[in-house]
Amino acid sequence: MSDEPMNTEQVQGPASYLLLRLGNEIYGVPGASVRGVARWRAVTPVPGTPAALPGIINQRGFVMPVVNIHPLLGLPESPPDRATRYVLIQHDAVDLALLVDTVLDLVELPPTSFEALPVGLDPQRARFLSNLARFDDQMLALIDLSAIIAALRAGD
Repeated sequence: MSDEPMNTEQVQGPASYLLLRLGNEIYGVPGASVRGVARWRAVTPVPGTPAALPGIINQRGFVMPVVNIHPLLGLPESPPDRATRYVLIQHDAVDLALLVDTVLDLVELPPTSFEALPVGLDPQRARFLSNLARFDDQMLALIDLSAIIAALRAGD
C-alpha cells in the first residue's frame, strides 16, 4: 500500500480483508498478505526491542517476529485469552506475526465501501491506517502494513 490514502476510484473490484478485533475496535488487514492464523502462545523475548516487538515465535520451524500493534495504534493492551491469535503476515518480503485480540472473518469489501480517514484522527494512529471501510453497517479501519513495517524498521 502506498503512503497516500486509497482513492475509491482506483479500486477495480472487491478486495479481500481479514477482520480482527483490537480492544473494542474492528480493523482489517489485506487478505492477500495473510498467510495463516495461529493460536496465542508465549513469545521468546528479545532484549532491547520496543514494546511493539515483544519477541519471536517459532511457527513450523520458521522464526517470526511478533508485532503487538496495540501500542502503535495507541490502544490499551489486553491480556491474552482463548480468543487471542497471531495473524501470520507476509508483506513486502517481510514475514511477521501480528498479535490480535480476536480474528473475526475474511470478507470481500466492494470498492464503494472504502472511505478516506477523517481529518481529525489522531496523527499517531492515522499513520498506520490506510482507509476506513463500511461493512455490515459498521465502520472498520484498514491497517497499512507497509507503514507498520517502515515504523518498526525505523525503531518507532
